[in-house]
Amino acid sequence: MRRLIAPGAALALAILFLPLVILLAHAGQVGRVLGAPGDASAIVLTLSSGILSLGVDLLLGMPLAWLLARRLAPPWQRVWGTALVVPLLMPPLVVGLVLAYVVGPASPLGSFFDLSNTLGGLVLAQVYESLPYFVYTAWGYLRTIPRSLEEDVWVLGKTPWETFRFVLWPLVRTGFAIGAAMAWARIVGAFGAPVVVAYHPTALPVAIWIQLQEQGLPAALGLALWLILVSLPLPIWLNWRYSHVER
Repeated sequence: MRRLIAPGAALALAILFLPLVILLAHAGQVGRVLGAPGDASAIVLTLSSGILSLGVDLLLGMPLAWLLARRLAPPWQRVWGTALVVPLLMPPLVVGLVLAYVVGPASPLGSFFDLSNTLGGLVLAQVYESLPYFVYTAWGYLRTIPRSLEEDVWVLGKTPWETFRFVLWPLVRTGFAIGAAMAWARIVGAFGAPVVVAYHPTALPVAIWIQLQEQGLPAALGLALWLILVSLPLPIWLNWRYSHVER
């Protein structure tokens, strides 16, 4: 078994890290990207819209995950959990088409506030692609916390807020952190929905596509390396900080 496992694991690692090695080989393109106004603005836009989208994910996702895990009976948890699979597995391009129909100028709603090709439309597209990832991760962690812990603390006379702050939060913050890491990676890499809803302003994934079409693959690889540099630090830090915490 050892003779089989070691070569298989080494091959898997080589396959997984091959794209990163190729991107690092084109690291010389990073400085050129900073010198291009359009590419530099795409980096800034990706960071700013990503922070806004992650904030929306946390604002909406934490209460939803809490409701699913702590307030709904098991049959209803299965119903809503199945419902969440739909946006999670729906092709991003389809999500973009639906959003463009809802908030675009051709829809009744869009006639009042047209979000197509705006920062709001970009954030909306990123949230739709990333929110299910955060909710599912946080929900999974919350389901592992037994209700008996809450009941024991209530017997001691603690309020619901004190129960959450001193008992539940230390246990669930790992799940929220890992969920935020997954959501951030999805936000920064969102392409299918933004390319339909918010082609302009242009975030990094769409800018890479434009670069590929106009200047070819070598030029696009330099901008792709910037996408990796923007997307990886937060997930790596959160996973390093929280994944080893004993729960």
